[in-house]
Amino acid sequence: MSSDAPPVVRTGQSPARPTDAATVTSHPLGLDRARITGGFWADRQRAGAEAVRVGHEQLERAGNLHNLRLAGGRTGGGDGTGEAVGPVFADSDVYKWLEAVAWEYAREPAEDLLERQREVTALVAAAQQPDGYLNSVVQLRSGEAGRYADLPWSHEHYCAGHLIQAAVAQVRCTGDRALLEVAVRLADHLVETFGEDRRHDVDGHPVIEMALVELYRETGTPAYLELARYFVDARGHGLMASYGKEPTYFSDRVPVREATTVEGHAVRAVYLTAGATDLATETGDTALLATLDAQFSTMWATKTYLTGGLGSRWDWEAFGEPYELPPDRAYAETCAAIGGIQWAWRMLLATGEARYGDALERMLFNGFLAGVSLHGTEYFYVNPLQLRGSSQPDENRSPAHGRRGWFACACCPPNVMRTMSGLAGLLASTAPGVLSVHQYATATLDGDELGLELTTDYPWSGQVRLEVTRSSGRSTLRLRVPGWAAGATVTVDGAEAGPATPGGYVELERDWQPGQVVLLDLPLTVRTVTAHPRVDAVRGCVALERGPLVYAFEHVDQQPGVELDDITLVPGPDARVQHEPGLLEGVTTLTLRGRPARAPEEYRPWPWPVDGGAPVPGDEVDLVAIPYYAWANREIDAMRVWVPLGSPGGTPS
Repeated sequence: MSSDAPPVVRTGQSPARPTDAATVTSHPLGLDRARITGGFWADRQRAGAEAVRVGHEQLERAGNLHNLRLAGGRTGGGDGTGEAVGPVFADSDVYKWLEAVAWEYAREPAEDLLERQREVTALVAAAQQPDGYLNSVVQLRSGEAGRYADLPWSHEHYCAGHLIQAAVAQVRCTGDRALLEVAVRLADHLVETFGEDRRHDVDGHPVIEMALVELYRETGTPAYLELARYFVDARGHGLMASYGKEPTYFSDRVPVREATTVEGHAVRAVYLTAGATDLATETGDTALLATLDAQFSTMWATKTYLTGGLGSRWDWEAFGEPYELPPDRAYAETCAAIGGIQWAWRMLLATGEARYGDALERMLFNGFLAGVSLHGTEYFYVNPLQLRGSSQPDENRSPAHGRRGWFACACCPPNVMRTMSGLAGLLASTAPGVLSVHQYATATLDGDELGLELTTDYPWSGQVRLEVTRSSGRSTLRLRVPGWAAGATVTVDGAEAGPATPGGYVELERDWQPGQVVLLDLPLTVRTVTAHPRVDAVRGCVALERGPLVYAFEHVDQQPGVELDDITLVPGPDARVQHEPGLLEGVTTLTLRGRPARAPEEYRPWPWPVDGGAPVPGDEVDLVAIPYYAWANREIDAMRVWVPLGSPGGTPS
């Protein structure tokens, strides 16, 4: 498309809303057309609604709102000076929370949400400088001289990106344009300041790319799309090295268009690729999209945990080398899972390929959901796949603390809030004559030609009932069949309809009539999985999955005396499956046979000799597994996803 051609702007309450000119296979059903009405995710969203309200209190206590008041002259000496508190990116937590408020209002309108939105938006507007610049911490700590002085670490564009995303959400969900006016002034300032023929530089933390494309989609201003293009293409040419920084951490070692995988800081990396995907679809850049498709595939095959978690190194919160996926040292930051969800969703809209729906599902149910408590107000920053029984917390983010209400670096909690409130926007998408259902929940969907009511007990049951509530004639209903769903079936009004091939979509073309019922049945067999042989950290181990859920063994569920650090699983009969309505707000558990190791009678230093000094297997016991997302909601103690597989005779296999 021409850079000066205005887009055809679609309407709808969606965080990623491609224009009609975008090269996508479908457009999302926003929160105005998709609503979760019951079941598993409705419970999580109700908890999330409380979290959004508590979030305002947390931002007050942490000082984020105080910074904005100071910068706007609303407290202290009234002259816009004073002592800022918190990290330089403190404003971004306010903006993510404001975005969460917008999606929550769209989900469940409430006057108290509007009041908080207006109040905080006014603080943000008052803090903005006359030329559009806005970052309260930089303004308070170093004034105009500090602007963009240390872009690798200052997060100035990062904060701007989250403000823009919040502003777009706010106008789409509430109609209030106050924050959008702030965002437009800030974006115009960036357009005037950065670019190939202006200041040639990029921020150390991507997100501005996604935000500028979305602002272009909302306003039709081509300059925002062009600046997003500049920021994507400028990265990877040593700009961070000019500050004396190591470029890999900042995804600045290889240009985006030449990269074959993701590397460096995990959140930065996937925010960048999500923004590049937006750019590719709005500019019709098929070569860039193909490159991003290859990058995602490589990441998924070699740098992603079983849970969909991203980032294996605590050092620099980073991706490691291919297959470097230690379960106990997994970083798997909650924000990285959210960034992965954002990227997978954009790739799904662009390509229509079911593998992106599968990836989205794995990250949602496991990598993302593990980051928030069942109550919705306590969080994990880091999501390991194993916690040893002797683990002691060594710093603020350590999961050995248990779930926490806030963090010194509080990027994850408001990120969870905005994702949870906007979750219905990930269920389905529409194209002319087609409605595609990507994720399953009890919900209502209002496509262009077809309206549906979904009823399901997913993920505990694999049956999804879809009743047609409205039809304007002949259209196609596409239903994703997860790659794990061997033996899936689909019927229309009781008659078998089409092959339900795992890893693809069932496509049902009909002259649909209200009242017709489609039943999709996804067998929830228990799967025992192994890792790629090059993941040496879990070689010889297995993990358990059922449906979309990864399972974990938690200390509190085991028999007295069983130490999870020592157990092995015994090959044998299938796992015993039991739904427990009173456990962890209702979960399905798996029970298998295992064997705890018995410590040697006499301590011997490592290595143990071959003559019997190693631990000796004990008697078989029942071992109980729960969904991974639900661990650490009762106590904080040993947990593991990967468990060594023993042999039937009790010796190591």
